[in-house]
Amino acid sequence: MRIEIDTHTHTLVSGHAYNTLREMAHMAAEKGLKGLAVTEHAPKMPGSVGMYYFQNLRVVPRRMYGIRLFLGVELNIMDEEGSIDLPEGVVKDLDISIASIHTPCFAGERTKDVITRTYVNTMKHDCVDIIGHPDDGRFPVDYEELVKAAKETKTLLEVNNTSLSPNGFRQNTKDNAKQMLEYCKRYGAMVVLGTDAHVDASIGEYQYTTEVLKETDFPEELIANTSLEKLCACLKHSRKV
Repeated sequence: MRIEIDTHTHTLVSGHAYNTLREMAHMAAEKGLKGLAVTEHAPKMPGSVGMYYFQNLRVVPRRMYGIRLFLGVELNIMDEEGSIDLPEGVVKDLDISIASIHTPCFAGERTKDVITRTYVNTMKHDCVDIIGHPDDGRFPVDYEELVKAAKETKTLLEVNNTSLSPNGFRQNTKDNAKQMLEYCKRYGAMVVLGTDAHVDASIGEYQYTTEVLKETDFPEELIANTSLEKLCACLKHSRKV
């Protein structure tokens, strides 16, 4: 199996990453990728940029070093209603969007019912392509309901390599990812493999996700970023990429 595009990466702009956009694109090209999604943290993440940065991304070339760039955002899910921290009109003008729960930003309770409802409400946004790292045990979720809602709303679920790292700070991620993948197999829900790279060396590295995919015997046809064409067909943003 080959992953042609890394769907989740960050540059210096996000405030706690370590490379420029050109450095990230150059590394992606060196590693033989055909595309790279750069998904900077949205404004409510401490240290990240404001709305004008995302509004002005139209001026940045979408091709560097021979690879296709998808310039987007990792939105912060703010509450149980699935509120996000950029206007939908701004997000729709980007190439790709992830929505994730982050500790500094989420104001809701951390019960399974609340977190599940939070994700379901978030997936109803037409501008949200991917739910980022839904494996974090600090935010418990009913994975069957999550997967069923993802299938219904045509939202991609992320298998996050950084989450699965033995040095990661998220909790119970491997068991949670395996449970999610089993339900994805049952209901035919699509996933993406994202590295969540905050440094260029991590781009396209899937050693931990690969292990989980093997253990669950997960079918390649349900992985959206095995080709650029397949990914574009699965994005809610696909009408413009």
